[in-house]
Amino acid sequence: ARDEQGNAWTSKWAANPSTMRRCWLFFVIVFWSAACAIENSVEELHSELAALRSEIQSLKLQEAQLNEPRHLAANSSITPSFLLAEVEGLKQHNFDVQESMDTLWLCVCGFVASLMHAGFAMLETGACRARSASSVLLKNVMNMCVGSVGWWLCGWALAYGDQIYGFIGTSGFATSNFLQSSGSLIQPAKICEEPNCVSKMVMWFYQWIFCTTCVSIVSGGVAERARTASYLCYSFAMSALIYPGVVAWTWGGGWLSSFLGVGFTDFAGSAVVHLTGGMGALTGAIMLGPRRGRFEDPAAFEAHSLPLVVMGTLILWFGWFGFNAGSTLSLHDASTAALAAQVAVNTVMSGAVGGVTVFFLRLLQAGRYDVSGLCNGILAGLVSITAGCANMTSFSAVCVGALGGGVYCIFSSLLVKLQIDDPVDASAVHGACGVWGTMAAVLFDWGVPQGHFHGLRGWTCASAPNCEKGILGSALLAQLITVVAILGWVLSLSLIILISASLAGQIRVEQRTEEAGVDHTEHAQVAYDLDGK
Repeated sequence: ARDEQGNAWTSKWAANPSTMRRCWLFFVIVFWSAACAIENSVEELHSELAALRSEIQSLKLQEAQLNEPRHLAANSSITPSFLLAEVEGLKQHNFDVQESMDTLWLCVCGFVASLMHAGFAMLETGACRARSASSVLLKNVMNMCVGSVGWWLCGWALAYGDQIYGFIGTSGFATSNFLQSSGSLIQPAKICEEPNCVSKMVMWFYQWIFCTTCVSIVSGGVAERARTASYLCYSFAMSALIYPGVVAWTWGGGWLSSFLGVGFTDFAGSAVVHLTGGMGALTGAIMLGPRRGRFEDPAAFEAHSLPLVVMGTLILWFGWFGFNAGSTLSLHDASTAALAAQVAVNTVMSGAVGGVTVFFLRLLQAGRYDVSGLCNGILAGLVSITAGCANMTSFSAVCVGALGGGVYCIFSSLLVKLQIDDPVDASAVHGACGVWGTMAAVLFDWGVPQGHFHGLRGWTCASAPNCEKGILGSALLAQLITVVAILGWVLSLSLIILISASLAGQIRVEQRTEEAGVDHTEHAQVAYDLDGK
């Protein structure tokens, strides 16, 4: 840089010694100040480090003294009994936190799974004719009401009460033993699997979803022609006796839970819930007979509202996550949380592949897209994975869902060939796929390639810690006996109830009522104004 005359500025600075001295003095002062500040900071750090070392030494000395029994005896405030009490207090606090987490998990999953009732109502209503929509809706809502009363009155007690001969429960009727009093203090009674416990109330609530779901399955199989009063009587019997009997043998700790030393495998209810409901639906459909004109003019009995069918299916799929993942019954450790995630993944994949399988099978068969078939294929995959969702890989879940879709198609075609009228294919989806899912839970168990069997134990072997081999045959036989026992129990009790109603002339609506539409004849409000008024 230069001035106007072209002289370099640096030459002027160099020619003025006083200016140069002032600059050098300024820089010296700045550097000296910085050096002093750094030195002070280093001294402060040394002081802090020395203090920390002293504190660490003091803590080590205190720890050594606390480990000496003589010090414990001399120090009146810290005694062995004091430390033991502190440890027990921490353990109890940990148990309380775990119980709270498990209770919250069961409540949330129960809330989610309860949406399945809305799904059933939408699906069954859309799959039937418009003139019977109010009748189908009424039965689905009453399933929850009547089923709740039956489960509260004696269903829970027969299922989970103190058992006689591993057959049926005998205690807890009308939740009589759910509360305990000690003086003025009232506490909830608990169900414990050492060392963790949850209240009977929350377990009652979560299992209530399974009971009323089983009842709702039946309503689809007898839609449009069953008398409302007779159906409600059957719903009460299902929730108060038929379903609780199955639960008592299985989840309630009855004879099937330890059969052949292996016991049954049904994590979330392919057999206990879906096979029971599917068999009830099939029995009812056979006893009632087909709707008039069903096989003479099949086109007249197509689903009247595909939007309701699709919406109901998607709601059911969502509710199934609470149904399956919630069946871990706890979420207080990493292992159980990981198992719940595995269950959720398997539920997604099996339902998706089941839907895809039926979609393409129906496309090949009819040459057209079948939305109703797609929806039922999704449900078939979900039912198929419900028993084994916690003891198989996601690849196995894909295989189970695909085969479940095939099972559904075969059984649905068989119903049509035999002229058994099941309006929503409840017996094919829940009954046939329930049997398949029950057997698949053993066939696709993730320990099978190594010769082990995990079953209901999830991550661990059924005979842990030894994981004995050669029990797969016993496990398969236990599943087969479970299926046969459930079919026999549901069929026999259902026949007794339905034959009694038939003899009394109260099983099926009159012909004129069926032809005019149950809604128009028996209901104060109809779902659709079919007369255009």
